[in-house]
Amino acid sequence: MSGWSYFLSAMTLALVRLSGVVVFAPFFASTALPARMKAVFAGALAILLAPLVAALPNARAGISFASLLGELAVGMVYGLSLTLLTEMLLFAGQIAGLQLSFSLVNLLDPSSSIQTPLLGDLFELLGTLVVLAAGLDRVLIASVARSFRVVPLGGFALTQLTALALLRAAAGIFLAALELAAPILAATLLVEIAIALVGKLSPQLPVMSISVPLKTVTGFAILLGSLALWPRFIEARFSGLLDMAERLIAGHAAGGALPGYGG
Repeated sequence: MSGWSYFLSAMTLALVRLSGVVVFAPFFASTALPARMKAVFAGALAILLAPLVAALPNARAGISFASLLGELAVGMVYGLSLTLLTEMLLFAGQIAGLQLSFSLVNLLDPSSSIQTPLLGDLFELLGTLVVLAAGLDRVLIASVARSFRVVPLGGFALTQLTALALLRAAAGIFLAALELAAPILAATLLVEIAIALVGKLSPQLPVMSISVPLKTVTGFAILLGSLALWPRFIEARFSGLLDMAERLIAGHAAGGALPGYGG
């Protein structure tokens, strides 16, 4: 294969791998970003990486259906793994919204074009802000670039073990969402207990009319107070999911067992 043909083949395979990340990973997958901008971004990265990844040992830059599918699978492993962070934030927002009496308030989520709870959108936007402020988007791109050394071009195939590991990891979003919403859950539960006790002591007190606003005010106060812990929490979950994606790919390359992620 001539030099230009080999370079174009390597660039095409690298573009397919990066496209899987851009389509599925948080922030990059947002429909708020123009499709042309995402295409230009992925294409520019592919052009920059092509000479490097084509020269790596065991790189097979030949274009075939199997190689294209394998490169797309690598991008999907990264993207689907990190999408669990967004789903965790949405679920935590739904739990908090239920406790703050906002369960019927829905908005159109610009990233998924579906109706989502009000606090779910708020939690997702705060999570995106943390990802950008902490530079985690650049950490993801660096990890994808390193993946070309672990899994050379044309050297990955999606297996049943990989899919099962992602499925097990999806179960962890429920626990993580409960951990994130736990301060609001605890505070509103204490408010409900206190109002119930007051209602027993004073039956003529309009308990129902003061329960909802008191829970809402208390929940928002606890939410504002817990925002200082969000960057560390989200960074830890992002790093854990990114490590899981790297282990899935590296485990396949080494022929070993593929670990899951339950946190």
